[in-house]
Amino acid sequence: MRKTLHALAFLTLIPALPACSTLAIDVPLVYKIDINQGNIIDQEMINQLRPNMSKRQIVYILGSPLLIDAFNKNRWDYIQSEQFGSDDRIQQRVALFFEGNQLTHIEGDLIPEKNPAPAASKETTIDAPKRKFKKTIFEMITGLFQSDN
Repeated sequence: MRKTLHALAFLTLIPALPACSTLAIDVPLVYKIDINQGNIIDQEMINQLRPNMSKRQIVYILGSPLLIDAFNKNRWDYIQSEQFGSDDRIQQRVALFFEGNQLTHIEGDLIPEKNPAPAASKETTIDAPKRKFKKTIFEMITGLFQSDN
């Protein structure tokens, strides 16, 4: 009777063990997904921002802000959070300040560089040699009836 009771208690607790997250920390061969939250922002996007840009231009470059302060409509916050697997979470924050509809200044982890390097061209130019095509049958037949004069 006692063995049956212990076995029954053991079998009812086994399904509950995965719910204990402390047991699954750093367990080998357990996959942890990458988590991206918020706006995707990078230095190249921030370098495109200029003083006196309109809110519409900002939305075109960075997208809609994650936070718009209900008490201060002249501040937009962009927040990006990334966590790769079981690594530490990385968070970047950018706050944009406006006067009316014009951008006045930027604060946060990413700010525009004073002299950003020009963006690398994503286009590739290839000089191909000129090909000599053979004449088609139609061109050969019509060439018989044409004079070179």
